Amino acid sequence: MNATYEIKPRRVSFDWERTPLHWIPGEPTATHVINVLHLLLPAGERWFVKVFKEALPLVTDDELLADVKGFMGQEATHSVQHSYVLDHLAEQGLDTKPYTRHVDWIFDVLLGEKPPVWAPVPANEWLRFRLSLIAAIEQFTAVLGDWVLSAESLDAADPDPVMLDLLRWHGAEEVEHRSVAFDMYQHTGGSGLPRYVRRIEGMAVTAPVLLWLWAAGASYLIRHDPQLRGSIRYSLREHNKAVKKGLLPTWRELGAAIPRYLRRSYHPSQEGSMRAAVEYLATSPAARAAAAAMRRAATS
Repeated sequence: MNATYEIKPRRVSFDWERTPLHWIPGEPTATHVINVLHLLLPAGERWFVKVFKEALPLVTDDELLADVKGFMGQEATHSVQHSYVLDHLAEQGLDTKPYTRHVDWIFDVLLGEKPPVWAPVPANEWLRFRLSLIAAIEQFTAVLGDWVLSAESLDAADPDPVMLDLLRWHGAEEVEHRSVAFDMYQHTGGSGLPRYVRRIEGMAVTAPVLLWLWAAGASYLIRHDPQLRGSIRYSLREHNKAVKKGLLPTWRELGAAIPRYLRRSYHPSQEGSMRAAVEYLATSPAARAAAAAMRRAATS
C-alpha cells in the first residue's frame, strides 16, 4: 500500500491515423511481439476489474481500498485504449478477432465468476485463486513497464511516436500501481502457509500460459500480416535477433521475475523505478493532454 502516492486513472486518448502497421520500421517481428499486448489486454484488464469488484467487499483497509479503486480505473482505461489499437489494425487489413475470441473465452468463461465444472471449488477459493493469477500477471506487467520506460534501443529504432507513448504511458502506470494486485491478494487470500502456496500456484499457472499466449499471438499476427504475405514466420531465432537489438526484453529479465516473486519475503515495491514512471507521466503527450483537459473541465 502507498501512503503518500495517489493512484488515479488518466483519461488519455491517442490518434492512430498516421501509425503504420509496422510501427518499428523494418522490424515486423519486434513490432508484432509487442503488439500481442493489444490482443491480450482488452479482455484481460476488463477481467481484472471484474474480479476486483467481486473482492471489494473483502477489503477492510481504507488505504488499500483507495489504491484498488485507482488500480481499477487505470486498468479499465488501459483496456479501452488497447482495444482502439485492434480497430486500427483491422483498418489496415489485420483482423485479430479469430485470435481475440479465444482470449475472451479464457477470461470470460474459463476464468469467469463461476468455477469450471471440472474444478468444483468453493466460491471464496475460486476468487482467491483468480486474485493470485492477477498478482502474478502484474509481476510481469511491472517488469515490462520498467523495461519499456528505459528501452533506449527502441528510441533509436525510430518507432511511431504515438505507439511509443501508449506503451510508455501504460508501462509507467504499471510501475505506478505495481504493488496493488499483490497487496489485494495478500489482504484477501487467507493467511499463513495456504496463502503463500496459492501465490506459488498462481505463478505456476500464469508463467507458462502467458508464454504460450504470447508465442501464439505473435505467430498469428505475423502469419496474417497483409504486408508480409507469408514471407516470414514467427520463430525463436527472429525473436532473439530483436532481443539482441534491444527491441524486446531479454529472456533473463523476464525469467528472473519469477524467482523474485516466489521469495516468501517478496513485495513488488522492489520492481522498477517509481521515479522513472512519474517522470514519464509528467512528460507523456497523452497524459499531459489528459491532465490539461481535466483542468479545463474543473474550471469551466
